[in-house]
Amino acid sequence: MRKALRWLLALVVLIGTVSTAGVATAAQPEPVDIKDRLLAIEGMSLIQEKPYTGYRYFVLNYTQPVDHRRPSKGTFQQRITVLHRDTSRPTVFYTGGYNVSTTPGRREPTQIVDGNQVSMEYRFFTPSRPDPADWTKLDIWQAASDQHRIFKALKPIYGKKWISTGGSKGGMTATYYERFYPRDMDGVVAYVAPNDVVNKEDSAYDRFFAKVGTKECRDRLNAVQREALVRREPLEKKYAAYAAENEYTFNTIGSLDRAYEAVVLDYVWGFWQYSLLSDCDTIPADAKNATDDEIFTSIDTISGFSFYTDQGLEPYTPYFYQAGTQLGAPTITFPHIEKKYIRYGYQPPRNFVPRSIPMKFQPFAMRDIDTWVKHRANRMLFVYGENDPWGAEPFRLGRGAKDSYVFTAPGLNHGANVAGLIADEKALATARILDWAGVASTTVQEDPSKAKPLAKFDAKLDKRDVEREPALRP
Repeated sequence: MRKALRWLLALVVLIGTVSTAGVATAAQPEPVDIKDRLLAIEGMSLIQEKPYTGYRYFVLNYTQPVDHRRPSKGTFQQRITVLHRDTSRPTVFYTGGYNVSTTPGRREPTQIVDGNQVSMEYRFFTPSRPDPADWTKLDIWQAASDQHRIFKALKPIYGKKWISTGGSKGGMTATYYERFYPRDMDGVVAYVAPNDVVNKEDSAYDRFFAKVGTKECRDRLNAVQREALVRREPLEKKYAAYAAENEYTFNTIGSLDRAYEAVVLDYVWGFWQYSLLSDCDTIPADAKNATDDEIFTSIDTISGFSFYTDQGLEPYTPYFYQAGTQLGAPTITFPHIEKKYIRYGYQPPRNFVPRSIPMKFQPFAMRDIDTWVKHRANRMLFVYGENDPWGAEPFRLGRGAKDSYVFTAPGLNHGANVAGLIADEKALATARILDWAGVASTTVQEDPSKAKPLAKFDAKLDKRDVEREPALRP
């Protein structure tokens, strides 16, 4: 009897304790301010908040595991930004595949859906790099897992629909994220995303350069490129003086001569990647009779003589590492230049990464992505530019793809977007983005031609210039 009474008393005390704890927890209000809600996420810390009318903009650090397969083996701080509109709006998840901008900006899908925007810095781009850096942990699955963890952390706050997006390497990143975590996003908008399925077969690029633009423009560009190699000796003297003045070195690529040729061979590609056909007037019309300064300046303006220096390459080490281990890299021929003038040709990514970092190519990585997109793509939109070299090897859709599209913007370069599509495709793409985001009106659902961006254009937030990376990078 006494044992029964003691047991009953203990049970009453236990119930009272649990009830009191429940009341105490319930009495603690949930954070209301969006900054407090963000900082309440485990591993999230504030770097800076910047004001922008109509939004809250935060630059944040988020603690990520170096290896998502073995989270206990160390962490690093990954920068993200949040352009907060309202938790009742959809959210666009953006990455450019490189460093993240810490200036408020709105990507095209964000303007279309009038939503929030989360932007992620790609792992291993400083300062989002583990220390020490285990480069074997820089691959497309680990990066996709970074996005997955960020999404899972923010989804309780931003509970409406999510769309991932990115341009160039960012478009590739959005695609890979969808392949590895297809249940996270409600739609994908991938801009100018290269798809180098077989790294050793790059004839598509040669066919592209044989037809792009007009013959007059191609001839001008080819002539300047050839002339820069014909005049290699005097122009390399100018390059050496330029390098000495700026204290540039060439340890990674191996020599000034290798760097010079790499810059020159990037010239034609770089023009079509970042310029328009109307810009051909800026190219010397008579290369043979142009001065050394004119040839040098034209090459430098488009390709950038600073890039293949140690100082120019260092920020892009993570990209070249990935190009040489998984992404692949293009190689093209130069039929307009005699072989005697070309010593190295398009050099492999290995030449642009310090030898202290081991690299081994994985040919199956892009084949897996390509197969998945062809047969499993769902609610994916790919946008390419007609005159962009990176579009020579695009993603293509197969019979298994659902509610997915590949569009090409006429005459546009690496900055191609939905706004640059022909009218019918522009309306359809806009309508699908609105629908995936859950904000398509009944009118738009019944008639896609009525689809328009929900947010007004903002000259600062919606700047549409091409995101220029030194050629040759996607």
